[in-house]
Amino acid sequence: MKPVKEVLHFFTRGIILALIVMMMLAVLLSTIELLFILVAEILKPPNYMLGIDNLFEIFGFFMMILIGLELLESIRTYLSDELLHVEVVFLVAMIAIARKVIILEVKDLDPLVLMGIASIIMALALGFYFVKKAIRLYEIPKQTQEPERQGTQRKES
Repeated sequence: MKPVKEVLHFFTRGIILALIVMMMLAVLLSTIELLFILVAEILKPPNYMLGIDNLFEIFGFFMMILIGLELLESIRTYLSDELLHVEVVFLVAMIAIARKVIILEVKDLDPLVLMGIASIIMALALGFYFVKKAIRLYEIPKQTQEPERQGTQRKES
C-alpha cells in the first residue's frame, strides 16, 4: 500500500507544479495584455483620457489578474503545507464577485438578480468573518499553552 501512496503523492505534486507553471504563464500574459490595452486606450484620441466603458473593461481585467494571483497563492500554499486554506478560497470568491459587480450593467438587470448578488456578497463576507474568528479562537489557546510549557521546562532544568 505504501508504494501506491508514494506514486499518488508524486503524481499530485506533479499536477500541482504544472498548475503553478500554467497559472504563472496565464497571469503574465494577462498582465502584458492589460498593459497593451491600457496603452492603446490612453493613446487613442482624445489622448490620456479613458471613457467609462474603457475603465470598466480595464478594472475587470485587473480584477481577473488579481483572481489569478490569489489562485496561484492558494496552489502554492497547498504545495508547501498540503492544506487548502479556507480563507484564501473566500478571498478568491470575494474578488471574483467584486469583479462581476464592477463590470455589471446594473440598469439591464432584474432587481431579483441584484438581490441574489447582494446575498452572495453577504454570505461570503459572513463566511470569511466566521472563518477568521474561528482561526483566531484556535490560535489563542495554542499561544497560551506555549508559555505554560516553557515555564514547566524551566522549572525542570
